[in-house]
Amino acid sequence: VQLQASGGGLVQAGGSLRLSCAISERILSITSMSWYRQSPGKQRELVARISRGDNIDYADSVKGRFTISANAVKTRLYLQMNSLEPEDTAVYLCNYFAPVPSGGRRNYWGQGTQVTVSS
Repeated sequence: VQLQASGGGLVQAGGSLRLSCAISERILSITSMSWYRQSPGKQRELVARISRGDNIDYADSVKGRFTISANAVKTRLYLQMNSLEPEDTAVYLCNYFAPVPSGGRRNYWGQGTQVTVSS
């Protein structure tokens, strides 16, 4: 199973970007689908998450500006980012937490896509 993130780029403050994450095969009983971000010298930060029952959570810093969504079969994960700020500059990584055939669950990570917001 592989995740491929795309959609990053350079944008001016106040602009928008839409990130996409594609998973290589459909997984049933996904526990959660998330976007994280990481900047140099900072810990990886949870940005947004869709968990079972389609519960959605956002980091306080992005509430009202970012929207997470997925397609019906959960093979595509999106992050619509509006009103971008320089502080949003980071590598954005998609994550699935899901079952494995041998039992238990594990994290699947994409390679990340760079988002740079200029002031």
